[in-house]
Formats: sequence, structure tokens, C-alpha cells
Amino acid sequence: MSCASLESAMLRWVHAPTRGMRRIAILMFNDCSLQGAGVVAEVFQAANELAASSAGGSLYDVSFLSADGGMVTSSSALRVSTDGLDARHSDGFDALYVAGGKGACAAAGDERLIAWLRRVRRNTGMIRPIAEGRVLLEAAYAPESKNGAEPAQQANGARHPEAAAEAGDRLESMRSALAMIKRDLGGATARSVAERLLADSCSNLAPLLGEDGGLSPGDKVRAAARWLQENCQQSISIADAAQFAAMSERNFLRRFKMEMGITPSSFLLHERLAVTCSLLTESELPVDKIARRTGMGNGDRLAKVFRKRMSISPTEFRIQSRRMAGE
Repeated sequence: MSCASLESAMLRWVHAPTRGMRRIAILMFNDCSLQGAGVVAEVFQAANELAASSAGGSLYDVSFLSADGGMVTSSSALRVSTDGLDARHSDGFDALYVAGGKGACAAAGDERLIAWLRRVRRNTGMIRPIAEGRVLLEAAYAPESKNGAEPAQQANGARHPEAAAEAGDRLESMRSALAMIKRDLGGATARSVAERLLADSCSNLAPLLGEDGGLSPGDKVRAAARWLQENCQQSISIADAAQFAAMSERNFLRRFKMEMGITPSSFLLHERLAVTCSLLTESELPVDKIARRTGMGNGDRLAKVFRKRMSISPTEFRIQSRRMAGE
């Protein structure tokens, strides 16, 4: 999902507060990330569209908030219109999401945000950080969670490496929003929302929907292995795969090794190297660009890993593989 589409989803939102609506708020700040915040907006927007087509469906009113209101500039330089923090929010929210991103540390020093978070906590059903948003919540609350506010590690699972953070944030943010929709509108609507947003990138939606469908641990591991294979060119982590399998990371690591005979990290690296070899042989892309396209970071890291695993440099592999193909 591009940043432009995320911004479009935010700007499309029409606020029409109605009695009985579930109130959802997304707290934003300058230099915040649109990735997790945008997917929350898209999930509830899709639920609204589906609910509107059936009688008596619950609806969601989503507000984008910031300390001063007005335009907030995200880390991708896109600007989002927000409402300010005022007395209208004293009744709290059904759910409050705190955006992540590079600006979270600066936002954690904003006394207005801290004071406001403390005021609305008592009347808010769920408070959930998105990635670095945990810094802001940790500044406002004690480590132990109350009234639905969760410590950052509990809310987001294991902390992701920076390169994999966006993919993990997207899945975790979507999971919590889908859980609320499932309670309000039923499992069928939640699944329809998930299918609409993830049809092209997620072959197994059960973990996101809190369903295991009676799957055995081995089935879950094999499904996660297929997911790793299908998404190996993306910025994903083993923590993301564990979330996909609906397992704790520790249990996932143990089960994966038992089932596949290899660690998930080695499996993911193997798949990425296979794609890398194919691109080196069949394309003219520079090594650095291939590294980025295969989730290997940069050319230097790819060269280091390639030499360790293949005993040859990427460039030498390209030359030799083409020479052999020409024979």
C-alpha cells in the first residue's frame, strides 16, 4: 500500500457523528508514520461501507487528532488534517490508537499530549500504540496496563528490526481493528474487510481474524512457511511470521525447527537468496537494487551474506551463471 493511498483513505473519511456510533481516534503528531495509522482508517472505512449495505449495522466514527489540530506533516512528507484536543473528547473513545514513526520521541515530550492521554484514559475502552507510539504511552502511563491500555511489547509483540517495522505494524494494527469489527458486526463482516484489504498479499486470513480453524501447530507452521516464501521480497521479520501463525515467537521458533528442519531465519534467507540468484542471472539490475528488492537491505550486506553462503560474490555469480547458460 503506497503512502499516497493511505493519505487518500484519510482524506476520504467523512465525519458524521451519529448516536450509537463507535468512536475511534488516531492520535498523530509531526513526523509520524502513516503506515499503521492509515491501515486502521482503511479497516474501519471498509467496515462502514459493508455495514451501510445491511440494516442495523454498527458504524464507526474515526477522528484524526493532534495537539494543536490542523495539518500534521508525516514522516513521508504527506500532510493530514487533524482535529485538536478539546472538551469534546472528555467522554473518551471506544478505541484510541497512537501513531508511530520517527516523531514519537519528540511527541513524548509534549506535555499537552501527555496530560490529554491521562485524562481520556479512564473513559477509553482500548488504547493501543502503533510501533514507536509506545514511547508516547510509556511517557504518559505506568508500565502496567489498565483500562485497555497495553504496554508496548504486549501490544505489538517482539520489537521488529527497523527494516521490518512497517510490515509488522500494518498487520498488528489491522488485527486489533478487525477484532473490534468481529465483536460488533460478526465474523463474516470482519473476514470481508480483511479479504478486501489483503486479497493480494495474504493467503491465510485466519490469524488476523483470531481464528485457527482447527489447524494443528504443524499446519500453522507450514502456512507461515508459505507466507514467508510468498513475501520474502518484502520487509518482513520472523516476528511477523509468528503473528501470522498466531503463535508466540518462542513457540513459533521451536515448532518451525521441528516441522521444517531449519530455523525460520535460515528459511527466509534461503528464499531471499533464491530470488537474488534468479535476478542476478536474468536481469541487468545493479546488485544494490537487487538487495533492496529481495529484502536484503543493501549491496554491502548482500555481498557479505552471499560470500558466506555461496563462497562467491554476487557479481562473480552473475558472470559464472551467464557463462554456464551460454555453453
